[in-house]
Amino acid sequence: MDSTILAFAFVAILAFACQWLAWRVKLPAILFLLASGLIVGPLTGWFDPDPLFGDLLFPLISLSVAIILFEGSLTLDFAEIRAQKNVVQRLITIGALVTWGVIAAATHYLFELSWSLSVLFGALTVVTGPTVIVPMLRTVRPNASIGNILRWEGILIDPIGALLVVVVYEFMVAQGQALGLTSGLLAFVEIIAAGSIMGLAGGWILSAILKRHWVPDYLENLATLSLVFVVFGVANALAHESGLLAVTLMGMWLANQKDIRMAEILNFKENLTVVLISGLFIILAARLTLDDIIALGWTPLILLAIMQFVARPLSVLISSTGSTLRWQEKALLSWIAPRGIVAAAVSALFAIKLEQAGEEGALILVPLTFSVIFGTVVLQSATAGFLARWLGVNEPPPNGFLIVGANSVARAVATELKKHNVRVLVSDSNWDNIRAARMKGLETFFGNPVSEYAEQRLDLVGIGKLLALSPERSNNTVAGMRFGSEFGTHNIYALQTTSEAKLSEKHQHGEEHRGQRLFAETMTYSKFSSLLSQGGEMHSTRLTKEFGFEKFIDINGKEAIPLFAITPEGKVQICVIGREFKPSAGWTIVSLFTPSLVTERATSNTATS
Repeated sequence: MDSTILAFAFVAILAFACQWLAWRVKLPAILFLLASGLIVGPLTGWFDPDPLFGDLLFPLISLSVAIILFEGSLTLDFAEIRAQKNVVQRLITIGALVTWGVIAAATHYLFELSWSLSVLFGALTVVTGPTVIVPMLRTVRPNASIGNILRWEGILIDPIGALLVVVVYEFMVAQGQALGLTSGLLAFVEIIAAGSIMGLAGGWILSAILKRHWVPDYLENLATLSLVFVVFGVANALAHESGLLAVTLMGMWLANQKDIRMAEILNFKENLTVVLISGLFIILAARLTLDDIIALGWTPLILLAIMQFVARPLSVLISSTGSTLRWQEKALLSWIAPRGIVAAAVSALFAIKLEQAGEEGALILVPLTFSVIFGTVVLQSATAGFLARWLGVNEPPPNGFLIVGANSVARAVATELKKHNVRVLVSDSNWDNIRAARMKGLETFFGNPVSEYAEQRLDLVGIGKLLALSPERSNNTVAGMRFGSEFGTHNIYALQTTSEAKLSEKHQHGEEHRGQRLFAETMTYSKFSSLLSQGGEMHSTRLTKEFGFEKFIDINGKEAIPLFAITPEGKVQICVIGREFKPSAGWTIVSLFTPSLVTERATSNTATS
């Protein structure tokens, strides 16, 4: 028992270390998860999952993959893909068939496998999957068209790939019987029927539960997870491997219900998915044996080249014909198609089944699949970001600001940031404020930034921080709560209102809701606005080795209030209460000069003249 607990603890800390390292170096975590699994498994023999989990290993893997697919499908809003719907449809149908055929032929001739095993491997490696696509998209940051296409394809192709594998498997088992082809076609129909019925029924039931508030808020996550397990289990009982299709359709149904709140459920599932992905990749990689990997030799590299330079480009070319995609976007789509957890899990499951059925050479499927996963992820992770920038189809880094309020304070701050090529978008429901902002040449959004209208139309490309500068405390707090999940709570900043400054601590909103307090303890919206109305001005001062931040403070004292510091690379550091603010030489200080300092400077300049 102690050794089992230690093994779980070991996998947990190893998974965390891989995820943290991936975050630090800005690469997909799957690289480090697979590498660590290979190190602790086949290379050193420290960790062997089979005796640890026994017969529970593959059921646990299946349930984990179901949760991962359900979480991914919860993000599939049809409104996001309307413009490129045809491309996605072709990629998961015609494009998948092209990829399947090319890989099957290449596998047959390169590894001298039977046609049946080669076709099965082709079906296995058709899938890309959200477990590798989503982390890669976070790093590469392609434009919305490419990102949406890849995300939709990755989620929808997983159950399709599993379906193809089951059909081929049924055909192989029934080979030699008169009903061989019939058995395969029957399995196809059964999977589609069972998966569709259970998925749509599960989605309808869960949406009804959430709409009618039949469970309290704190039980919504448990209810959702329980129903996902039920739908997955019953679908698989009705038709083998139809559960993946069922949970995908269930998630899509919920994602397109506009009158239910899914944010907290999605957040819970995202966190759970990170845990499951981390553990699964380590466990599956650790199951490989060193002899199997070495036996493949260099031939997988040739297969990888065929997949990368023949199968994927041909699939994208056929699927995108007649679309509005530019050639640069098609080129990046042709490059990104990493294989993920579904391919790994399904290959391990069916390799064992085929070996038990007496299929010669079936065990090669597992190391070959992992070599494809590792090869596609390493190659594409290392090059896709550079390729996206070279092609000009990546989004700018999220250094910009969404500003709540277009009042005098917000306009002054936005105007000064814009001078330094920082993207700012000011939002307000007051037309006079918006008109004044537009007259200053600022980018504006007329409306409530937390409205459903804004959800569909707010352009946040290049924006990753929120400045809540409204004089209304409730507006700032609601905006902080809305965008905290999107930007991260550490990127939410709010200027105190006059009423808020007078409140005792027990009446204050929590920092996780209102955001970090801006500028200085005594600085409120009213004070900032008053200083501007009396003649205060925004100024930018470049620091040097001779004129550093300390000297800037010594000369100007409390009459210059530091607001922001901009690095030579254009990144903005914000002055917040309770955090050290020490700009370096070469940085630019954006500060508010009080009216007395403005007058003093003007007098000094006049005397000098």
